[in-house]
Amino acid sequence: MKRRTYQGLTFRPFIENEEILRRVATIGKAISADYTNSYPLLVCVLNGAAPFALDLFRALDIDAEITFIRLKSYEGTSSIGAVKQIMGLSEDLAGRDVIIVEDIIDTGYTMQRLEADIRAKGPASVRIATLLFKPEALQVPVKPDYVGFEIPKKFIIGYGLDIDGKARNLNDIYVLDE
Repeated sequence: MKRRTYQGLTFRPFIENEEILRRVATIGKAISADYTNSYPLLVCVLNGAAPFALDLFRALDIDAEITFIRLKSYEGTSSIGAVKQIMGLSEDLAGRDVIIVEDIIDTGYTMQRLEADIRAKGPASVRIATLLFKPEALQVPVKPDYVGFEIPKKFIIGYGLDIDGKARNLNDIYVLDE
């Protein structure tokens, strides 16, 4: 893995794809064990969580359904402090077991808002699966149920995470070289 440069910023390798896929498989097994008698609905938060959600969906050993929602809370390398819903859900969540699938939880504002919106629709249960979790950055109480990696409060790209739309297609995860 080599360094990458975007918008004058240099990113160094952080987590290789093989390690990511191992963690995704582990999370898939845990979810499959937790939902053996259920037909959970995975709610993928676009755009960033798409690679993780699809790999996770394929790693499940149970029947499940997947759908997508699109929110925006970042511009460049900074959170804009507000959560905008760009594309909402059309599924009836009443009585369903819902698993929110997110690429990263840092401040927690996006997840807090999304979880509240989903709970308002009357699901049987709501759990959170996130590939990356930055506990040091958390500003509100959010506790993910399934975590791929706990990482420091650094800006990262790759495997769905972007910098102004670029770098999402990288297979590995890179961290800003400061």
